[in-house]
Amino acid sequence: MKRKGMQGGALGKSIAAFRKEFILAGIFSLIANLLLLTPTMYMLQVYDRVLVSRNELTLLVITLVLILFYAAMAYAEWLRSRLLVRIGVRLDEELSAQVFHSSFESYLRNAAQKSLNPLSDLVTVRQFFTGNGIISFFDLPWIPVYILITFLLHPYLGWLSVLFACVQLVVTYTANRVAVKGIEDETNSAASSNTFVQSKLRNIEAVHAMGMVPHMRDRWVECHEASLAQNEDSRQRLHRQQSFSKFVRYCMQSFTLGAGALLVIDGKLTPGAMIAGNVLMARALQPLDQIIATWQLFIQARMSMRQLDRLLDEYPRRTRGAVHGDPRGALRLEGLSATAAGRPAPILQDVTLDIPAGTVVAVLGPSGSGKSTLARCLVGVWPEVQGNVLLDNEPLQSWDRMQLGPHIGYLPQDVELFDGTIAENIARFAEVDARKVIEAARKTGIHEMILRFPRGYDTEIGEAGGVLSGGQRQRIALARALYGDPAFLVLDEPNANLDDGGERSLLQTVRDLKAAGKTVVLVTHRVNILGAADLLLVLENGRIALFGPPDAVAVAQASQPRPLPAGAV
Repeated sequence: MKRKGMQGGALGKSIAAFRKEFILAGIFSLIANLLLLTPTMYMLQVYDRVLVSRNELTLLVITLVLILFYAAMAYAEWLRSRLLVRIGVRLDEELSAQVFHSSFESYLRNAAQKSLNPLSDLVTVRQFFTGNGIISFFDLPWIPVYILITFLLHPYLGWLSVLFACVQLVVTYTANRVAVKGIEDETNSAASSNTFVQSKLRNIEAVHAMGMVPHMRDRWVECHEASLAQNEDSRQRLHRQQSFSKFVRYCMQSFTLGAGALLVIDGKLTPGAMIAGNVLMARALQPLDQIIATWQLFIQARMSMRQLDRLLDEYPRRTRGAVHGDPRGALRLEGLSATAAGRPAPILQDVTLDIPAGTVVAVLGPSGSGKSTLARCLVGVWPEVQGNVLLDNEPLQSWDRMQLGPHIGYLPQDVELFDGTIAENIARFAEVDARKVIEAARKTGIHEMILRFPRGYDTEIGEAGGVLSGGQRQRIALARALYGDPAFLVLDEPNANLDDGGERSLLQTVRDLKAAGKTVVLVTHRVNILGAADLLLVLENGRIALFGPPDAVAVAQASQPRPLPAGAV
């Protein structure tokens, strides 16, 4: 399928929505560029009229007019800059939520390895629209106007201006060809180096404990040196182009002045017109000089726009699903299969089963059998799924996630808490309901533990809950899953980091949920918690090996011609 161009993409449509504002900015550019002729006309009057007539009143009048025109020019440029800043800010406001959701979707679908930083890309685009780089593009159409006025001074100066403008255009085009690849390589190389460091910092304890720091440093030095080499090469190319452009510009100004001097000697041009022609030539080439000076910003903005456009097209914001009413928690899986990029075989294959509302199901199986993948499918976060997951006979993806979310409790295998207070994490960062927070904490048996912290529920836990132990993080995450009394809970290895006391509290919590008629799916390797289960589901190689009441599963296992893999029960 052929991908849409930027103009047809979501970002292009958002930018096109500011068409009127851009037209208005162009009108302000028209006024500012016309008034930029003021110093040239003033110079002509001073050289060719005031100095000849020696009339001081004339000088006073044209100076007052000059000040008035300068004030109008400054006001027009200020209005243009203010308008462009407003465009950048409004574009950011319009796209920020959409970019956030698209970024969220890309990471949810395991696209994080693309090293996209869409929020940073959005900042880059906004800075380009609010900076000086875009102003030079508004000034570009006025190059022919200044050259035309140079023709009015003398045709020779006009043709010389055309020649010099063509040379500068060639220089600008060459700068583009040379700089684009280098800047893209530099940006990608720097991103790889930063990503390497960030990924290792997330596992800093293991890196430090096992003496891996020197080896990681050597790897990072290789990435960093490659980034530095790319940066040096890109900067040298850019500086060479800027230096050559400056050389060409100075030569053009001097040649224009020299050509004007020859015309003055021949009596074909006045001294004022000679100076004015030089100023007009410099003004005509100024937008091209500015473009070369800000070329890197332009390329980075263009790269960011392409990445954002691709992101918004590939991961559009989800439409809100239907409102089905509060779920009871009845689950049915119909031919569920789950795949992942890079894996030849599916992780889950043709899983079909029914889980009545109010049932506690324990999911067992060896490592790699698909237990955690099944848990993610049940809460609708696994990206590559075939078949159906039905909640109360409605496909899970058809539910309005904002409505469904509070009715689902999910404890992932890799517990992730967020920078904030204990209360905020338990309340899922919604408005904190103290009664519900304390109720969830009491259900998991951590209320007294939390009160022992210096600030109780208002204790800041740091990035990823860094001030807590593994068991404390897991129990707070379990309280978060229980917050708001959800009807359906999926708990993936909820007892992985718990001591005996914590496991007893967990078992009691599961029994209380069962008594309250909640549907609970427990992924576990430990047998202590199986006494609370109504059904056992044993997975093997992504398929259902056994499913049914605990007694029936035990009998079926005993009659197996071969034992299940270690860790199944």
